[in-house]
Amino acid sequence: MRTSWKGALGILLSAALLWWAFHGIAWLDVWGKIRAANVPLLFASAIAATGIFPLRARRWRTILDPVEPNLPFGKLWRSTAIGMMVSNVVPARAGELARAYALSRETPRVPFSTAFASLAVDRVFDAVVILMLMFGAMMDPAFPRGARLGEQHVANYAGYGVGFTVLVLASLYFVAIFPERVIGLYELFARRIAPTLEERGKDVLRAFADGLGVLRSPMRFAAVVWWTLLHWLLNAFAFWIAFKAVGIPAPFSAALFLQGIIAIGVAIPSSPGFFGVFETSAKIGLAVYSVEPTLAVTWAIGFHLLSFIPITLMGAYYFARVGLSFDELRGAGRSDDAAA
Repeated sequence: MRTSWKGALGILLSAALLWWAFHGIAWLDVWGKIRAANVPLLFASAIAATGIFPLRARRWRTILDPVEPNLPFGKLWRSTAIGMMVSNVVPARAGELARAYALSRETPRVPFSTAFASLAVDRVFDAVVILMLMFGAMMDPAFPRGARLGEQHVANYAGYGVGFTVLVLASLYFVAIFPERVIGLYELFARRIAPTLEERGKDVLRAFADGLGVLRSPMRFAAVVWWTLLHWLLNAFAFWIAFKAVGIPAPFSAALFLQGIIAIGVAIPSSPGFFGVFETSAKIGLAVYSVEPTLAVTWAIGFHLLSFIPITLMGAYYFARVGLSFDELRGAGRSDDAAA
């Protein structure tokens, strides 16, 4: 797939952040700390980090239940692995598009627009739970009092994230509960601006609203929260095991806090695999707990590489097995742009 200007911008930002993260780092010290690391614990952290993706696939089934009940787990798992692999090797967030397209290709009953809309719900639940756990970590007595990032208190950044997440969630609920009203507003707009797109846009909006169906059911909503909570607790556990492996004396709550910082960091444009953004976010987040930069970078490099490899290889295997091609994804991307 060709690199768009957004992808090029992400790569440039990642390169700048990698320079900043690694600037002034004593690489002989990093190598020494890596050699001294507990290898079994590092591999255990990689296994735990890979375990979040089956949980993500299982959660996706609950999100899609209102559209297509009881989808086979295998199809959801393959699509999830493919999406993560594409995110790791292709710029401009192509992984989400690939994940939705892979599912709609294997399960034609689930339209691409519906699968893609369900991922908006997926990401909003991620944001809500990550920030909730991050706030919980800040309530731990072990959290450094008065901690700052740059010129502001850490709590301010988390507060901005909560406000944005609430706004997005409210918007999605409006579309889910009042789809006909949203479609009516779109019709009025399209007739004046682009009449030729009116019918197609209505179909896309209706499919998008179907993808948000989980928001209409309290039981499904609770189930999605449950799977999301398991997902991010396991991810934090993987962080914490890697802390132990390289000798970072930080509590489990520090892993909850750090994954929030990293989640906020990777929201900006970046290179495939979030290289640069991940390392910089880790260095900033661990500095709150007075972890010196060399040790923070050691943790970031070790954990990032070991968690990157397994899911990328799995996704590449399924990508070939399903018979996908990057030309197909490029075509799906053009269709998605047209729908937008």
